[in-house]
Amino acid sequence: MSFAGVRTLWARAAVLVLSAPLLMAGPIPASGATIGHAMAPAVDAESQVDFSADSEADATKPPPPPPCWEMIPLVCFKPDTIRAAYGIQPMLDQGITGRGTTIVVIGAYSDPNIQDDLKMFDTIWKIPHQSDIDLKVIDLGVPTFDPDPKHVQFAFSLEIAIDVEWAHAVAPDAKIVLVEAKSKEDVDLVAALQYAVDNNLGDVITQSFGEAEMCTPQAVLDQQHAAFQKAAELGITVFASSGDHGAARQSCDGTGWVLSASTPASDPQVTAVGGTHLVAGAGGTYQSESAWTTPKAASGGGFSTLYRRPGYQAPLQKDNNKARGVPDVSYAAESFVARWMTHNALVAGTSAGAPQWAGIVALADQAAGRRLGSINKTLYHIAKSDAYSSAFNDITSGGNGLMAINGYHAGPGWDAVTGLGTPIVNNLIPLLIDGQG
Repeated sequence: MSFAGVRTLWARAAVLVLSAPLLMAGPIPASGATIGHAMAPAVDAESQVDFSADSEADATKPPPPPPCWEMIPLVCFKPDTIRAAYGIQPMLDQGITGRGTTIVVIGAYSDPNIQDDLKMFDTIWKIPHQSDIDLKVIDLGVPTFDPDPKHVQFAFSLEIAIDVEWAHAVAPDAKIVLVEAKSKEDVDLVAALQYAVDNNLGDVITQSFGEAEMCTPQAVLDQQHAAFQKAAELGITVFASSGDHGAARQSCDGTGWVLSASTPASDPQVTAVGGTHLVAGAGGTYQSESAWTTPKAASGGGFSTLYRRPGYQAPLQKDNNKARGVPDVSYAAESFVARWMTHNALVAGTSAGAPQWAGIVALADQAAGRRLGSINKTLYHIAKSDAYSSAFNDITSGGNGLMAINGYHAGPGWDAVTGLGTPIVNNLIPLLIDGQG
């Protein structure tokens, strides 16, 4: 089936499919009678989908430019360059690869090609692939996949591909469990979360979707928060992307934009991941970063109307805001290679950062020989210490105003655009294990 020439319009991670090939257990919890609201995947695509199989060479045209991962500074990132930029490779070189740990990806609907796409992603980028342990899929009653690009299943399938492939790229020997909610409704996504926690499926959970706090029914919020608390008690670390529309979220009726933090990222038991624009040189050499912002996307961030400021944030909020602030940390948001629907793609968004942070904690769990559990207190303790500058790249420029919603500005220390900053992984992991800066 060909989708060439189809334009997709989705609210959260940008995708551009490359025009040339790359070289190289327990019962399901019932949703009950609670009426939910649809969450949005963290993908914002307003891009032409152009599959390589539908392209033909034209001798009258100039030769194509070099691949984006060969341009200097880098225009996009592949596994080895992002590992170099953030200090992940030194951990892998020491044998810290996530072995013995499990990352749980919560998604909606399905990606029918994910097993084959993951295998090809690994082949292209020379990542060890063991099909019998790399990826386990748990289907919680998803409908038959609808390949229509206008259907929300199409966007969520992209989200699944990003989360699975990039968690694996950071922690190549960690097992991955994909839990597929039967729909995009928040009540069903929370049911998937509950299933993962109740069955203790993994050491780290990552989620790349969200909605305005005001849109989530109170009963669903209560169930979600209880699941996050239980995860903390079990020593499970939980991440969520902070969103790709700056300080704005789509209104509950879908007709406009409102000032709102994103849930589930705003829950104090969750580590919320924002986005940056990373500038790197040859081989991924780190050069600089600023807040991620484009004409149509920006790092999600702001202040909760549901949760008071947790104690761990108090010393670092300069404006004396009494509300929970997001994000906690950030990660490069553009652009990453991916394999999706049997084709090569470039993707962008905070949805790329949450699974990679999950991979980082999988590395830390292996190094520690135990689960680290909720890491927020430790992250902010490090930020207050002399070790902050060695463990984080502090992002001090840019903002996240978007959709006619005034946003916030990045600055020294924590801010409501990029949180505490991006990781210097080989220095951060020992501090996370010690639990102090």
